[in-house]
Amino acid sequence: MVQVTVEGERREYGIGTLLKDVAEEFQPRYENDILLAFVNGKLQELHKLVRSGTEIRFLTAKDKPGMQTYQRSVTLLLLKAFYDVAGADKIKKVSVDFSMGSGLFLEAAGDFALNQELVDRVKARMQECVKANMPIMKRNISTDEAVELFRSYKMHDKERLFQFRRVSRVNVYNIDGFEDYYYGYMVQHTGYLKYFDLILYQKGMVLLLPDVSDPKKIPEFAPREKLFQVLKESQEWGRKLKVSNVASLNERITRGGMNDLILIQEALMEKKMGDIADRIAMAPNTKFVMIAGPSSSGKTTFSHRLSIQLRAKGLSPHPIAVDNYFVNRADSPRDEQGNYNYESLKCIDVEQFNRDMQDLLAGKTVELPEYNFISGEREYRGNTLALGAEDILVIEGIHCLNEALSYSLPKENKFKIYISALTQLNIDEHNRIPTTDGRLIRRMIRDSRTRGASAQDTIRRWPSVRRGEEENIFPYQEEADVMFNSALVYEFAVLKQYAEPLLFSVPRDSAEYLEAKRLLKFLDYFLGVSSEDIPRNSILREFIGGSCFKV
Repeated sequence: MVQVTVEGERREYGIGTLLKDVAEEFQPRYENDILLAFVNGKLQELHKLVRSGTEIRFLTAKDKPGMQTYQRSVTLLLLKAFYDVAGADKIKKVSVDFSMGSGLFLEAAGDFALNQELVDRVKARMQECVKANMPIMKRNISTDEAVELFRSYKMHDKERLFQFRRVSRVNVYNIDGFEDYYYGYMVQHTGYLKYFDLILYQKGMVLLLPDVSDPKKIPEFAPREKLFQVLKESQEWGRKLKVSNVASLNERITRGGMNDLILIQEALMEKKMGDIADRIAMAPNTKFVMIAGPSSSGKTTFSHRLSIQLRAKGLSPHPIAVDNYFVNRADSPRDEQGNYNYESLKCIDVEQFNRDMQDLLAGKTVELPEYNFISGEREYRGNTLALGAEDILVIEGIHCLNEALSYSLPKENKFKIYISALTQLNIDEHNRIPTTDGRLIRRMIRDSRTRGASAQDTIRRWPSVRRGEEENIFPYQEEADVMFNSALVYEFAVLKQYAEPLLFSVPRDSAEYLEAKRLLKFLDYFLGVSSEDIPRNSILREFIGGSCFKV
């Protein structure tokens, strides 16, 4: 017998008992399916043996690691079904490109027509597999075997990726003969994967998935055309640069072509900023350039660089941070935990902001406030401004796309910009890099450099930041006149050297360790490069330091 502690209770089981056997016993206590287990603080799949003296805690799709496992497993199921229906001999490539709201956008190329009839058949095959409770098997093979295996499967991105892996062995997952590699765990069988939808969209498919807020509900698909177009444009940038995945980036690094890659990427970004400035200059009524985006998108550097472009068009831009209109800290709203909710619109003195902007538009001289983040109070220090014919305000804040912030200002006087770091680089054809991972790593490095905050602190606060974004930024992104992607195709190779020491410092016994470990594994796919060739005006400098701007 083995003696263990399960959910705080002492239990005894026979030798050879699996975690899934114990999970079945405890399942009635959970609203959602148990998908994984924490064993002595380490994440494990349910096929593992129960060992004496261990402490066990179970996870469902209501937990972030559980939901990530669920979504990863449904993606494997979709690919298995697609290969079954379309035929492996007719498929050239199926790729998971990027996230679209609650779903993933996929493209498929080969000797077939990607139409509604094919998508319906693939979805029906997925549902058949779910009903059949097909086991998801895992086998451990050498890296050399993996290279040969994925060459034979025509999954060439994986073949090239494994040529840069330092580990000698990798795990490969299998559903009824269909094999693939994923960076992360899987559920035990297809019967867990009951909640998904598959729809035809543009020239590809969208796999709709639940999230941790309600693991049994598929959110309705709301097309975001502007976001989709900027994601497709970013994907095209990657193709033009011949860097669309980690393997191609690593190949560029080993060939010594990184300086050219950096300069070309920065030039593409500068051209995009110039195009935006052209649009603003050609709209003579524009007086307010409103910039919003989620955390660590590079809004400050973008505002500076856009202002330079506007000056080149003969305009006189003036930066204004909406944060300077914060109400005094004592009057700030609090969240459900009793902490100040700085992401709420109620943190902004909206009425004063609108009065000042209206007065400026009317040609009056206005004294602008400056928020003292140490004392938590708004101050006036004699900073006055009056708008002339060529003057334009560049206003930056998380609520700038929300009409409730600037409700009194005429729409014809506003030009709205949404900025985010929309990662165009994926690990391989089936393992995408979540945009949130890139922003979290950026923020972690900046927090450490500018605030002395640990990676553990940044990871701990991140869920609260993400909730604020979901409530206050993402619902308004389609209101933008233009979207700007601040992600740099080379940035993870640079950020790696800054992030790894911070992540290694997260204590093993902390709640944040699991996320730190996941990010370390992710960064291990990249070869590192020096930051010395990064231009001083690059958005990346906002996070690693050395910027020519005050950021």
